Order: sequence, then C-alpha cells, then structure tokens
Amino acid sequence: MEKRMQRIVFTGANLLDGRHAMRPGACVVVERERITAVERAPIESLPGDRTIDLAGKTLMPGLVSCHFHSTYRDISVMPSPLGLEKPPGYLTLAAAANLRTALLCGFTGVVSAGGIGDAIDPQCKLAIEDGLVEGPRLVAGGRGLDVPSGYSDAESWWWELSNHGGHHICSGPESFREAVREEIRQGVEIIKIFPGGGHATERPHTGVSLTKAELEAICEAAHSRGARVRAHAPAKDSILACIRAGVDIIDHADDLDEECIELMLRADTTLVPSMFFTHQLLKQSEGFGAGVPAQMAPLAAGFKQIQKMLPVANQAGVRIVSGDDFGLDFLSHGRYAEELAFYVDVVGIDSLDVIRWATSNGAVPMGLPEDLGGIGVGKLADLIVVDGDPITQMGVLQDRSRLNAIIKGGVFCKDEL
Repeated sequence: MEKRMQRIVFTGANLLDGRHAMRPGACVVVERERITAVERAPIESLPGDRTIDLAGKTLMPGLVSCHFHSTYRDISVMPSPLGLEKPPGYLTLAAAANLRTALLCGFTGVVSAGGIGDAIDPQCKLAIEDGLVEGPRLVAGGRGLDVPSGYSDAESWWWELSNHGGHHICSGPESFREAVREEIRQGVEIIKIFPGGGHATERPHTGVSLTKAELEAICEAAHSRGARVRAHAPAKDSILACIRAGVDIIDHADDLDEECIELMLRADTTLVPSMFFTHQLLKQSEGFGAGVPAQMAPLAAGFKQIQKMLPVANQAGVRIVSGDDFGLDFLSHGRYAEELAFYVDVVGIDSLDVIRWATSNGAVPMGLPEDLGGIGVGKLADLIVVDGDPITQMGVLQDRSRLNAIIKGGVFCKDEL
C-alpha cells in the first residue's frame, strides 16, 4: 500500500460526485485523508505534489454496499446450520478475503447484514483499522435475533443450537434486550432481526413473529447505545411493524406498496431492496411463470411487486441503497456492480439514481453522511478512478481492469495511474 503523499492533485477529471450530473474538466485536491479543493479551473501544483491527469476518466466516490455478509462463501440459500458450516477460523479468513475483494471492486464501505457468532465482523473491522489486513470501512454486524420456530430457527430442536452459529434465539422483550446488549458488547454496530419469514425460505411469507414489545425493546436497547437495527422484512405486515417500532433499515421489502412508502418517508427509513438475489435465484429455478417451483411462487410474486413499486419509492424520495446476499453458491462475492447494472437494465432506474444509491445514500447507513458518499471539500477521500462512464455504461464498474485507482482515506489501495 502506497504511503500517503503531501498532496494529490487530480486534473481534467470527469467528476461524478454522487448527487449531480457528470462535470467534465474538474480538479480535485486530496491532502492527508480528506479532500481540500474541488475546482473547475486548473489548480497550481506545489513542490512535492503528485499531479495526475485524469482526462477521459471518471473520478467518483468509493462505492458502498449496505447489505454485506462477510462470512458467506459458496453457501446454499439456507445452509443448516448457518454459521457452523465451517470452523470459526475458516470463516474469519473467508470474511477477510471477502472484505478485501469488496475493496478491490471499488467498494470502500460496507454495512453488515448479519454475521455469525465469535464476533467475526468486529474483529475484521479492528484488523482493517490496525492495518493488519486490507479492507473497506466496515459497519460490523453479528448474529441475527429471532424467536423459537422463527425464520432462522430452522435446525432440529434437539441439536440445541439456539445461540450458536449465525443466530441468537430469544423470547420476550427482556431476552431481546439482553441479546442486543451482548452483541454490542462484542463490537456489533448494527443489529439484524428476523421478524418474519418468506424470501426463499420455508417459513410462511406473512405474519410477524416478533411482538410489538419485542421490536420496541430491540430498537430501544440498540439506539440507546448508538447502534442501529435492520430487519429481514419481505412481507407488508412485517415491514410496517418494523418501521413503527423504529427499525432503521428494511431489507428486501418484497410487498412494498404505497402505504409502506409513505411510512418509510415519515420515519426516514432506509430501504435495501436486494432484488438481484431474487432475480438470480428465480433464474436458477427455471425462470419465471410456470417454470417456477411451487415454493418459489411467493418469491416470484414479491419480485414482480417490488419491481413495480421500487421506481415509485425512488421517485417519492425514499432513501434506497445497494447491497445484496453475495456469497451464495449462485451469487459469488465480487459481482457487486452487477447489481447496480441490474437496477438500470432490468428495473428501469435512472443510472444517476443508482449511483446515488451506492454513494451518497449509502453514507447514511455507514453512519458518516457528512464524510462519505460525495466529492466535496472536507469529505473523506474515499475515491475511485474509472476508465469509462458509469452513467452511460454501468457495467464498466464490474470490470476491475477499468478501475484504475481505488483510494480510501487518501491512501491508494490500487494505483494504475
């Protein structure tokens, strides 16, 4: 990794700042870990500066994935038991490898969508911050919280695995409070909960398995300690219950409709649609319509519903972010930018909006809305240089050979300039 220079001066860049249309011919100065100047006119170089001509290239914020499973590696949709499919040491190494892959794909920030026991995410975060391994900025997750016989309590009861692997089974508000506090004690920054089934599992699609009191206890315990809460909530009843209880991030939201959108706007809730997983799973399950196996029918119906409503939510101003269940046997880590192209090509979202989802919007779940996700004076210098135009060809972000530079906090993690 290259040592930080006194100043880096980028000239002639096509600037894509995560909020506005492309601005050609921009000059950007980086000093230490932050951006200190953004100008249209040329900036005079000083002795000791590194001046880099980016003519014909795009300079944009580092990308952010807001649904990231660091320990997933070639697993099936519902491995049994999740988080115990390999030893903890192996899963820690897998997490470190996947986090490095994310960084080298231009994702300088990731938000965990749930890890496993043994505090693997928090330990990886510490190793990255100490410079022991390379990786993106990480909002660490932990075990998913659920109730007995809930979405994630899929193992045989006599195995007695309720609090091992990827999930922590609780019952009652105080049990959930204790679990949240223990996760935070281990360094977890975002609490994952499973208030309902569905989304390619055997559990019923509808119905809220956690009570109102349990949901509120989780949110109160997390928020009082500076942590946030995210929910696996495909069905409308679980979406609404979670938003009303104070959940910060809704994952999947297959049944998204106007009522959900209105409530999300009022509560300032973040939406992670994670539709690319669904699309790929349905393709693997012999396509749409009559070719979809019976157990996949609710997933196919949910896909069509959110495909219809996601542009409505985007237009209404819901904060939407990117990220998905990468690490499955049919959806490997490293394919992250394919998701972005999918939203443009299949769902019909404007490419600039999708860039916004993966940059400035993603800075909010990262907890750094003023520091990340844009190119402006005072912001952290998390940047990528792309040989091409993601606005007209989103797929260019998937081609690592076209990522000429990746910078995190003013430090080059990749430098082919």
